[in-house]
Amino acid sequence: MTLVADATTVYAERRERARSLGARYDFAQDPLRLYLAVVDAQERTFERAQRDRPAPLDLPAYVVRVGLPGVMEASVAAGTETLREAVLLRFHDGDLEGIVEAWMRDEPLSGTDQFLARASASPVLEALPDLAATLRAAETDDRRCPRCGGLPQLAVFGDSGEALVTAQRKLVCSRCGTAWAYSRMTCVGCGENAGAKLPILADTESLPHLRVDACEICRRYLITVDQHREPSAVPIVDELAAIPLDLAAAERGYTKIVRNLMGF
Repeated sequence: MTLVADATTVYAERRERARSLGARYDFAQDPLRLYLAVVDAQERTFERAQRDRPAPLDLPAYVVRVGLPGVMEASVAAGTETLREAVLLRFHDGDLEGIVEAWMRDEPLSGTDQFLARASASPVLEALPDLAATLRAAETDDRRCPRCGGLPQLAVFGDSGEALVTAQRKLVCSRCGTAWAYSRMTCVGCGENAGAKLPILADTESLPHLRVDACEICRRYLITVDQHREPSAVPIVDELAAIPLDLAAAERGYTKIVRNLMGF
């Protein structure tokens, strides 16, 4: 199980990768532009949380007070007109602590509320693994994060460093960023392990290091990032650029296990 630890290194890598992918893929420029604005706010929240170390019961209020203002400011500066209007409406009329609490409980939220809660709260959970662990339910399984109980955002094939050695598959939590090992030939949504029921969708020319791992049983999918094919990949950023694959999966009737921060 791995955890995000060094804010300076981690956020610098995310920022650099978002710029690189935005220059490479025209279709990803707008969401990555917003992400670049948000990631600056997240870095500040991460560093502040490591200093403040809020108590579990204070987490929603802390996120609203420390994390949310920067995310809202970034959204207004770099988001679409629709997002800007929705963010301003939430600021004036929304139950902001309630939105954060609902996100932490995995309750359904509108796209804007999901974005605001996740963008504001996840840096706190990444910064403080022990705090993230207080969100974990007593009963869970290996398809959920062993740290906080969150659902996986994506899968990663790392670089084993040896040509004939297959890298381990890891899942990355959509809530706290923890990574954990998971069987390569098993559906993350339902546990199905019959290869014929687990189709793969890919665009080997445009997105050679990304693919859709889908399931015919539960009709869900997630994006896999192959760092052996592209060692410079930063999984949570590269997943944001998988828009054509997300659209292809949706056209075939698959539903993503968790939409990413940008709503895809």
